[in-house]
Amino acid sequence: MSPKLFYFKILVYLFLSGFTFGAAPLVAVDVSEKEHQIKPLLAKVYQQEDVSQWWVSEKLDGVRAIWNGEKLHFRSGKLIHAPKWFTENFPAQPLDGELWMGRGTFDRLSGIIRKKIPDERDWQQVNYMLFELPESSGTFTQRVHKMVNLTAYANIPWLQAIPQIRLHSEEALLNMLEDIVNIDGEGLMLHRADSLYHSGRSDDLLKLKSWQDAEATVIEILPGKGKFSGMMGALLVKDKSAHIFRIGTGFSNSERRNPPQPGSVITYKFTGTTKKGLPRFASFLRMYLQY
Repeated sequence: MSPKLFYFKILVYLFLSGFTFGAAPLVAVDVSEKEHQIKPLLAKVYQQEDVSQWWVSEKLDGVRAIWNGEKLHFRSGKLIHAPKWFTENFPAQPLDGELWMGRGTFDRLSGIIRKKIPDERDWQQVNYMLFELPESSGTFTQRVHKMVNLTAYANIPWLQAIPQIRLHSEEALLNMLEDIVNIDGEGLMLHRADSLYHSGRSDDLLKLKSWQDAEATVIEILPGKGKFSGMMGALLVKDKSAHIFRIGTGFSNSERRNPPQPGSVITYKFTGTTKKGLPRFASFLRMYLQY
């Protein structure tokens, strides 16, 4: 199979990654809300690498979820109240992945999975996209094959291994990023092929997006002028490095009429930073959701 044809099939697979499935009205409840005890691997930002030494996959705009062999948790350790049918046939080993409904559905997905009493019908639209096997031995290349075999054996429509492919140049990587962004994807993830599993933030896992995102705390609501008269014009915010700046774009009119309040935390996107560390072209993305 030619590289172009293989890559095209991957994109088609990603584009069609949505499923509908039946469910019984049962709920998985854990009153203890105890932590999952698994510390995940966290990504750094891609700079420049020998792309041929990495596996590449789409970066899904979903919610990170960790299966500890018994229950599903957010990265923070809080329990995800999934319906019982959703996880009852999951394997007993730990899994790390993303709850996902498709591109551009993050807000709706977030509302579904945060409910303590899950809506059975809503959960029928949710997939668990597997991208790592915590505590599993072998290199990531070996774990990729294990994930493919595991999901095939489990035969659960909503449990899927995120397609991983190999590229041979940075040009191919940037072309793939452009293709993903053009179909409303968020970006790409790169996982070092020969890396062993470990937790914590590491350069064995990298993220590549056409923009970056970060969090900032709202200090003040600045009034709007002209067409935004009577509404919020911009937010004065402070980031984690104590840089103070304004964010005046990315808001809907509804958000301008009911803006984030001082003390709340927002997520914004930007393209690089100035020499002083201030974000370039900062734009509001969403309220920060701590899971």
